[in-house]
Amino acid sequence: MANKPKFAVGTIVKLKSGGPEMTVQKAMVNTSDQFTGSYRCQWFAGKKAEADIFPEDSLEVVQPEAKGE
Repeated sequence: MANKPKFAVGTIVKLKSGGPEMTVQKAMVNTSDQFTGSYRCQWFAGKKAEADIFPEDSLEVVQPEAKGE
């Protein structure tokens, strides 16, 4: 279990195995207010909003694409 979240709310992430870009919605905490090592992320599948919980180790930050190169 991680002590502090690696990703802030609003960070754009994706699964290391691939898939859509997702936005970190919430770092999950237990009843003692300790980070559990997981995040609730949201994304769009077409026009439908989806959300699920993913472990930190399965996620990576999406690097912004360079513009005008």
